[in-house]
Amino acid sequence: MSHQNAVDLSEKKSPYVLSHDWILVVLSLAIQLVIGYLFGHIYDVRIFMSTGYLVGTGQNPYIPQDLSNIFQNISFQGITSIGYPPPEPLLLGLIYQVTYRLIPNFLFYNLAIKIPVISANICLAYLVANKLRKLQTPEKEIKKAWLFFLFNPFLLFASAAWGQIDSLVALFSILAIFLYDSENFAISAIFLALAISFKPTALPLVFAIYIFLRTKSLRQNLSYCVIFTFCLVFLVISPFFIFRWDPAIVLNNWNAHFTVGGGMSYLTFLELFQGSYTLPGFLWLVGILWMPILLIASFLFKSSQNDLLDLLTRSTAMILIFFLTSTWLSEPNIILILPFSVMLNATKKLDNLSLTLIWVLPLIFSFFNTSFAQIFFPSMPEVMGKLLLLAQEFNIERQAAKIIVVIPWIVMGWSLVIACLKNPEFQKIKGNLI
Repeated sequence: MSHQNAVDLSEKKSPYVLSHDWILVVLSLAIQLVIGYLFGHIYDVRIFMSTGYLVGTGQNPYIPQDLSNIFQNISFQGITSIGYPPPEPLLLGLIYQVTYRLIPNFLFYNLAIKIPVISANICLAYLVANKLRKLQTPEKEIKKAWLFFLFNPFLLFASAAWGQIDSLVALFSILAIFLYDSENFAISAIFLALAISFKPTALPLVFAIYIFLRTKSLRQNLSYCVIFTFCLVFLVISPFFIFRWDPAIVLNNWNAHFTVGGGMSYLTFLELFQGSYTLPGFLWLVGILWMPILLIASFLFKSSQNDLLDLLTRSTAMILIFFLTSTWLSEPNIILILPFSVMLNATKKLDNLSLTLIWVLPLIFSFFNTSFAQIFFPSMPEVMGKLLLLAQEFNIERQAAKIIVVIPWIVMGWSLVIACLKNPEFQKIKGNLI
């Protein structure tokens, strides 16, 4: 058999390669289930558990309550209410009903609220791999992308261990993009609304899709906008009427997410110099700066190729603009950009160094931000307490280290934005300023 024929035969067999790697999937699931059972961020997991209980028992999840007696844990006193739209609280309420209400085990409940994001990680692996195969990507690159979503340390830390829902948001977001590319506009609009209703960090994709909608007919534009708006309003507003939740506390704190600065944002220095995250005075207006910037970007930049890679590139740029202009950026939020950047990397549009920095820098930042220490809350609270006390002794050094980590993240991010928006011919996207 000639070398060429061997290559052709290999290519014909390649679509079945991933289906035979079930051992790796089982291993990934085992790892995620173990860390999902043992770990959980002290702030987020408590809020998710409390929210599940409140919704599961017919109460308003947006009114904080003392649930220390319910969970037999003093740390459930004085916690705030959830800050996400209703779909996440409703999902948590369902999880409570089928887990903690039947089996009141704290660690089991902790694991149960991670099941949606663990499932999303597996789905992302196969969804991205399948789409890359349709793009005729080399099998080696497909396998690498598939393994990324099964074993990437940052992804597993921020989802299965931490407990945040960004993997679910990323899954809905990339589905919206894929469906738009295949001209299933109605379903794409539904998934985009679903992504944003779970976590508004997916909002930049509205601006990315708008760039491409301008090339469509007026009827297609109106159809997409109407379906998207209807679904978003239904998902975000109707639960307050259906379940009779008083929205007063939400309306009174509508700008809560705009009044803080820190995390991996350009205002990460605020905690070191001010001692708090709160933006002073009318500086909270800086918190909405991302809105006009994204709007301007969507007007200035046009679709060049009008294909999936073009859409992925523009989406990556818009997400990065949002991250880089927001006054607050939590490490798990960066999960949203992973499926986009992994696909661009697999198709040789994004270099390996940039992809590595996208997830390594947040992982390093999490260490100095004490996020690692705080995930010991469910199973090893004494260890968490000792680590947080140790971190406090080096508070100034930690804050300085956070700033040092954020600087290359910002430089890399803006260089990628410029590269994405200046490369209509899809030359290799690199962080040219690094």
